[in-house]
Amino acid sequence: MGLARVRNFAAKYKATMPNTPQLERLLARAEAVIERIEASLPPAPPAVEWDSAVAFRWRKHHGRGWLQAVLHPHPIRLADLNNVDDQKARIALNTEQFVAGRPANNVLLTGSRGSGKSSLVKAVLNEFSARGLRLIEVDKDDLVDLADIVDLLEGRPERFIIFCDDLSFEAGETAYKALKTVLDGSISAPPENVLIYATSNRRHLMPEYFSENLETTRVDDEIHPGEATEEKISLSERFGLWISFYPFSQDDYLNIVRHWLHHLGVKEEVIATCERDALNWALSRGSRSGRVAWQFARDLAGQQAA
Repeated sequence: MGLARVRNFAAKYKATMPNTPQLERLLARAEAVIERIEASLPPAPPAVEWDSAVAFRWRKHHGRGWLQAVLHPHPIRLADLNNVDDQKARIALNTEQFVAGRPANNVLLTGSRGSGKSSLVKAVLNEFSARGLRLIEVDKDDLVDLADIVDLLEGRPERFIIFCDDLSFEAGETAYKALKTVLDGSISAPPENVLIYATSNRRHLMPEYFSENLETTRVDDEIHPGEATEEKISLSERFGLWISFYPFSQDDYLNIVRHWLHHLGVKEEVIATCERDALNWALSRGSRSGRVAWQFARDLAGQQAA
């Protein structure tokens, strides 16, 4: 029973009973208890200021969730992402269809770490935000709130991408069921103004084991382990568009380094002589990725500015 209903019940009870000192003391004590409970409760979530930002983040405190405006979203543009032209074209076309009110798919971006999956989603927001596209970032641990988030968005004029970054699930986690429901598993149709874009290093989002290939082998006492495997695969299949990313070649990596160095204003003569340093930087990180190229460029640009 809510606290307001308790107060209403007490008022009706008082109106039907003789007014005695004992009743007054009882009601006063009840009111004091209610006030202490109210003081311990978290404040009501703030109203969403939809016009204040193009990106939002789902936050939770004491079990209550709300949308927090991201006042300074990442400014990366599609033109800043090199050597992923096919991936850019596919996600841009899907998002173009979405903001135009045409059918479009939920998107799963998978592949090598640091190859531009998350940056591509951020760049898509900057490309289409002027046409009403908005982005809401949701942590994996908060996926259980997806249904509540979708309810907030349904019927609004904007087009929303719910963004789940670095998504994967370990054995025993159940939050993926909430994601499956919103993607394509509820009795109600998904809102036409909401899509889910997720990035992951795993194509199937959940760990798989050699033992799961053996339908006749008992796995953790499960009679039909193959059905559990099918459930894992079915999650990624609910994304209509899969976009894969691959490790960069040495030339690709150096092209990205040069792009970011130009972007950061490093002098041309410095860029022409930094190839060996850039390769050594990648070797020390064990990866030739767009993220590593950006980190090297920032380091060199910082040194040059000193």
